[in-house]
Amino acid sequence: MDTEKETPAATGSKTAVVTIVGRPSAGKSTFLNTACGEPVSIVSPMPQTTRNAIRGIVNTRLGQLVFIDTPGYHNSEKKLNLKLKGITEDQLADTEAVLYILDSTRRPGDEELMTAALIKPYAAKTVAAINKTDAADSDTASCREFLRTQLPDIPDSRIFTISAKNDTGINEVLKALYELAPEAPHLYSEEFYTDQDVGFRISEVIREQAINRLEQEIPHSLYISIADMEMKKEGKLLWVRAFVCVERESQKGIVIGKGASMIKTIRVESLKQLRKIFPYKIDLDLQVKVDKNWRQKDPVLAKLIQ
Repeated sequence: MDTEKETPAATGSKTAVVTIVGRPSAGKSTFLNTACGEPVSIVSPMPQTTRNAIRGIVNTRLGQLVFIDTPGYHNSEKKLNLKLKGITEDQLADTEAVLYILDSTRRPGDEELMTAALIKPYAAKTVAAINKTDAADSDTASCREFLRTQLPDIPDSRIFTISAKNDTGINEVLKALYELAPEAPHLYSEEFYTDQDVGFRISEVIREQAINRLEQEIPHSLYISIADMEMKKEGKLLWVRAFVCVERESQKGIVIGKGASMIKTIRVESLKQLRKIFPYKIDLDLQVKVDKNWRQKDPVLAKLIQ
């Protein structure tokens, strides 16, 4: 975020929980990371990357906004996707404001209609952000027409064009959300930009590095399991054993790669990202194992999706 416009040093008394909603790959996670100024939610060109309600916290002189980045909302009857849809629906019920992000490079279709129907009861507290306006095939007019017809209760004053990737228009969106925020005590201390625990953050970094390097079929078929963590050297080193879990033996070989080249790359690139996040060193023991048909197992889904 452009800190010359809004300095996050001093905070006001306004506080709001803001649920970010949009169809897959609309740029919700990119918006969250840009607004927070830190890598809070993983980003990938692969749809349905986000599997949890991820919290990112923005503190400015106007107050505190606690963003919930939800999974992309789309129509599917698969057990995993039904759980992801449920996360989005549950978050809307208790939120003070909604940020609806639309992808201006894709014409609104059935998924967008379904997302708009979900948001409609909350239109009075919704800000709409038309994203990816930096792209050559951006069509903001179609998005505005869609909003006018499907969500007429969102006024033009709360519809913005942005590029989350290039940090364009983000502050205007934040100001509009602050206007919807009630006067209330802050939920987190000013130094926080997320409330994710250490294990979750590590697993998400590993998953991001894995899904951005593997074939299209595999990213949705893997999850990361943190088997063990131990702080060593008087708090200067965190040792972590983690597993990249896939559904089939054939996928295991792809993740490992020839001469273990792929899993080594995922490990090295994960460590590079983790060094930017944590103040201590991390020693990562990363392996691959098969958890057959895990997407159909309720205990696994309950642990992964919260």
